[in-house]
Amino acid sequence: MSVDPRAAAFGRVAVLLGGRSAERKVSLSSGAGVLAALQEQGVRAEAFDPAERSLDALADFDRVFIALHGRYGEDGAIQGALELMGIPYTGSGVLASALGMDKWRSKLVWSAAGLPVPECVLLDAASDFAAIEARFGLPIFVKPACEGSSIGVVMVREAGGLAAAYAEAAKAAASSGGLVIAERAVLGGEYTVAILGDEALPIVKIEPATPFYDYEAKYLRDDTRYLCPCGLPPEREAELRAQALVAFRALGGRGWGRVDFLLDVAASASGDEAPKAYFLEANTSPGMTGHSLVPVAARAAGISYNELVLRVLALATTG
Repeated sequence: MSVDPRAAAFGRVAVLLGGRSAERKVSLSSGAGVLAALQEQGVRAEAFDPAERSLDALADFDRVFIALHGRYGEDGAIQGALELMGIPYTGSGVLASALGMDKWRSKLVWSAAGLPVPECVLLDAASDFAAIEARFGLPIFVKPACEGSSIGVVMVREAGGLAAAYAEAAKAAASSGGLVIAERAVLGGEYTVAILGDEALPIVKIEPATPFYDYEAKYLRDDTRYLCPCGLPPEREAELRAQALVAFRALGGRGWGRVDFLLDVAASASGDEAPKAYFLEANTSPGMTGHSLVPVAARAAGISYNELVLRVLALATTG
């Protein structure tokens, strides 16, 4: 073990992992990676699963690294508890966490701030599905508004398929508030910008072998490609990194996170040097698994996984 000189200053650290959301399995993987990295560098870090231990026990820790995903982990709930307890924690505060978890409301904020987002509508059982198909064209993405890791996301590719897709997504959304959105497809490529402190790291382009970047492509397959450098012209990449920081801050994001965006296929096909970008969603508690995107961007910036974990922990705060 190589002890980092910064390790002692962190005190006793709880790595929150697991939890009760649909993303528990992913969180356990993220947390295991973070825990190992901290311990390898001499930090007094311990695993803490809120699904198995009372939060009262966190009073014995000096700071918390949140490696939880989904409900109760990145939606503001655990952040609020830690605020009340006065324990510094990694990532965004209550408001930004709640907004980042809610795809519908984060798009409303971004639209109000003048940032482009894919056109979307809220769905319910009484929606005019045929009219929405006619308005958006195909394909259409249907997704729970408050789930992550592409859980419950359905790609509608055939006319008349929206109603069934809504029913499927609604089942996945039942435990997270029930909101389901339909989103116009933007198919010019999916990209992500990792945020670390006040810096936007190099953009990563995501190229799944599946029809879209679903749960399987994210965590179970080894043929998803992560391109960094992303292939965009340097000036355009710099512009989009700056816009991603604006988008993150518009939600109140701090510490670290990730902002995903899409490029418009029509503009790309026309030879436009600057195809229009549409901001898709923000992640205020990014994955730290072997398939996760923030470590990919960090490596491109010369930051190892272990160093990334220490830097995130150093940004822990309250308020």
